[in-house]
Amino acid sequence: MSLEENKAIFRRYIDAYNQHNLDALDEFIASDYVDPDYPQLQGLEGLKQMIGMAFKAFPDYHETLEDIIAEGDKLWVLLTYTGTHKGEFMGLPPTGKKFTCLAIDMYRIVNGKIVWGKRIPTPDLAFFKQLGFIEYTEKGKKLFPEESK
Repeated sequence: MSLEENKAIFRRYIDAYNQHNLDALDEFIASDYVDPDYPQLQGLEGLKQMIGMAFKAFPDYHETLEDIIAEGDKLWVLLTYTGTHKGEFMGLPPTGKKFTCLAIDMYRIVNGKIVWGKRIPTPDLAFFKQLGFIEYTEKGKKLFPEESK
């Protein structure tokens, strides 16, 4: 598939994802999908399970595609993701707090389906901080005064 076709597949995937339409993911995700960070949730059904849990915890969860780069069968995407914590997430009780984070994801697309995906974990601290589960230490507040507010 061409680079532009792979980008178009990903854009349609994000549209279906943002509609919280788990059944539509069958069109975009390979049945043997792999995420190296979540070996316990492999394959299309495992991914749907994980996404479904996130949608329950963050019913307004949304990803905005900011940029996309393609090379061969690989995509790198920059996403802004937002939501409001209204349900239990990873054993954490709902806070009602909103979050906005950036993420860089990498994907492989083979024969028109996403077969591999990985989120670069850099936004995790900002995510948990915005939800109120972690706080900066006094030293952290001095080093990052704008972020620690």
